[in-house]
Amino acid sequence: MKVILCGYHWSGCEALRQLLAGNHDVFVYTHESPYFVPSLADYCRRTGTMYSFENISRAVLPFSPDVIASIYYRNLIRQSVIEACDRRIFNLHPSLLPAYRGCSSLTWAMIDRQAQTGFTYHYIDEGCDTGDILIQEKVAILDFDTQATLYQRVAIRALERFGEAFNLAAVKSRGQPQSGPASYFPRGCPYHGDIDPSWSRERIEAFIRAMIHPPYPCATINGREVRSLEEFDAVSRAISPQVGDSGGFH
Repeated sequence: MKVILCGYHWSGCEALRQLLAGNHDVFVYTHESPYFVPSLADYCRRTGTMYSFENISRAVLPFSPDVIASIYYRNLIRQSVIEACDRRIFNLHPSLLPAYRGCSSLTWAMIDRQAQTGFTYHYIDEGCDTGDILIQEKVAILDFDTQATLYQRVAIRALERFGEAFNLAAVKSRGQPQSGPASYFPRGCPYHGDIDPSWSRERIEAFIRAMIHPPYPCATINGREVRSLEEFDAVSRAISPQVGDSGGFH
C-alpha cells in the first residue's frame, strides 16, 4: 500500500518500522527533534524513507495515499488531506476519548488523580480528537508513575496494536462513535508548571509526578524546582517558615 505517516518521537519511529516491515511504500511528515527525542527524520535517512518537515496540510502530497496514519504528529490535519485518502486516516491519542482531548492528556489525567488512562486509535475528522473509535484500551495509572514512565507504558502498549488499527483503517472499518463526558485541554504546560499551595497534598504530589519527564522542567513553586513532596515541604518552609512550622501544608 501507499502510506503517509505523520509522526514524531519514539512512537512515530516504531510505526515506521512496522510499516516498512510490512513492505508498504511510505512517505513521512515529521518535525525536527531535540537531542532527547528519538528522531524520526534520522530513522527515515537510515532506512531510505522519503520525508518532509513541511506541514502536511500545506504540502503537495507525494502520491495518492491508501492510508494516512498520524502517530504523535503535532499539527492539525485539514479537510483536504482527510479527503485525499477517502477518509482512511487515523490517529493515536493517549487518552480514553472523549475524555482529555487535545494536548498533555496523560499529564492532565495524572494531575486529576485518575485511576486509569489509556489510548484510542480513532478516525480523523473535521474536529479535534472527535472521530469514531477504532481501538481503545485502558492503562492503569500507578501510584509511583511519573509522566515519563506513564508515557512509556502507554506508548509501548499502543504501538503493539498499531498494525491492528492500520488494518481496520485500510478496509475503512466502521468505527464506534465516541460517547460519555468530553473534556479538552489546549497545548501548553498545565498551570505553566507552577504548584498552587492551596491544592490538597494529594493533588500537589500528583502534580509533581505528572511534571517529571527529564529533561523537561520539573514542577515549581515560586520559581524553585521541586521533584518530590519532601522538596516541596522544604521549599515551602524556606519561603514561609510560619506556614511550615504551623503545618499549614500538612
